[in-house]
Amino acid sequence: MQFFKTVLLALALIVSGLSNPVFAEDKDPLFIALSSDATRRVGHVLHFAELQRARGHSLTIWLNESGILLASRKYAEKHADHQKALAELMSKGATVLICHYCMQQFDVEASDLLPGFKIGSPELLGNALFKDDTKTLSW
Repeated sequence: MQFFKTVLLALALIVSGLSNPVFAEDKDPLFIALSSDATRRVGHVLHFAELQRARGHSLTIWLNESGILLASRKYAEKHADHQKALAELMSKGATVLICHYCMQQFDVEASDLLPGFKIGSPELLGNALFKDDTKTLSW
């Protein structure tokens, strides 16, 4: 009986190992909600986002809470590297949406936003978030 269990376990491991390449090739859209402007956290998420975008996943980043400061000219000195990374992501097809409600809470005006950033709306957010097979992460 033990031999039979061992053979079944070995077969299961072999079959599961063969199926992994299928998942590695999926190009599901990725939606990342970024609610922070903490330097290390933002650096980590932008690095991760670029790696996934380079693997072929369409990418939407939704800046909310203090994450919206990354899109503001008022914080260009503090977030120059992050703003450059976001601009590069957008130039490669990523969409970056800004929470309108959070803009009001953090006193960020539409005129403060750097080029390429879009103020989110229920339609824009819904279209990105509820697209078939979208995977979501919150940072």
